Amino acid sequence: MRSSSNGAAAREPTISVQTGNISRSSPLKHRQKSRFLGAACFAVVLAAVFGHSLLTLIKYAASSQLHSYILLIPFVSAYLLYIRRDQLPRKHSVDLPLAIVSLAIGVGILIFTYWLNFTGRVPGINDRLTLLTLSFLCCLAAAGFFFLGRAWMRAAAFPLAYLIFIVPMPNAMADALEQASAAASAEMANLLFHLSGMPFFRVGPVFQLPNITIQVAQECSGIRSSLVLFITSILAANLFLKTPWRRVALIAVVIPLAILRNGFRIFVIGLLCVHLGPQMIHSLIHRRGGPLFFVLSLIPFLFLLWLLRRGDTGESAESETKL
Repeated sequence: MRSSSNGAAAREPTISVQTGNISRSSPLKHRQKSRFLGAACFAVVLAAVFGHSLLTLIKYAASSQLHSYILLIPFVSAYLLYIRRDQLPRKHSVDLPLAIVSLAIGVGILIFTYWLNFTGRVPGINDRLTLLTLSFLCCLAAAGFFFLGRAWMRAAAFPLAYLIFIVPMPNAMADALEQASAAASAEMANLLFHLSGMPFFRVGPVFQLPNITIQVAQECSGIRSSLVLFITSILAANLFLKTPWRRVALIAVVIPLAILRNGFRIFVIGLLCVHLGPQMIHSLIHRRGGPLFFVLSLIPFLFLLWLLRRGDTGESAESETKL
């Protein structure tokens, strides 16, 4: 009788401690779930508010030669968040200052867009979508800072920042890049023609070849392929490289690689027109050859990525050995 009562008494404190732990952890988990649910609800409401603009963006990207990559960006960001899910903080907090700043910027851009419409200075569909998409992303960032906190946003910084590529490039920026790319490509083609020994005469963007005259127009800039390669290099650098300077090197090599690719394309078309006939200017390799030369440009890009990753892995192994 005494031993059983003592055992019961000995077990009672253990039960009370366990109950206390449950009572303390349950409200915390409930608060975290409530914050995450609040963030999800806010995102749904925000998507509904910007619903028309987002649908217009999808249709515009699907029919655009320059911005078709936009359709893939949200899926890439979602995948990056998924593979980093174990690195995201479980505890959520409110970062009110950054939430207010982000929301103010988003609302300010939205008001500015509608103010342009009100004053009659309606921007083109591309520039209008640029402003509205920026506004949407700023408001989405405000929700992240408010419901999930600075630590969570810092851990998810790259997947969220990658969403900036759903913003269409402004027309003025696209025109400037196309002109610069076309001029640089013409210089590269000029160098390749000189190296080949082919007789030619050049005046600016115009190349007079033995039986045809080729003009490097703005449409020959290859900016779409260059932009896709640039976006891909940022993703590859983040996924496969750890050293900051190696990441920068991989991204920086895209610019000369794009110029070399475009110049080589002009050079190849010129050679075909000289040796096979002027009708080659209307061939598929000119009108639809962009993907082929893009794939060719991936060969040196992937080789450089392999070299940088190999050096990165070697340094990591040496540091672990020293430790």
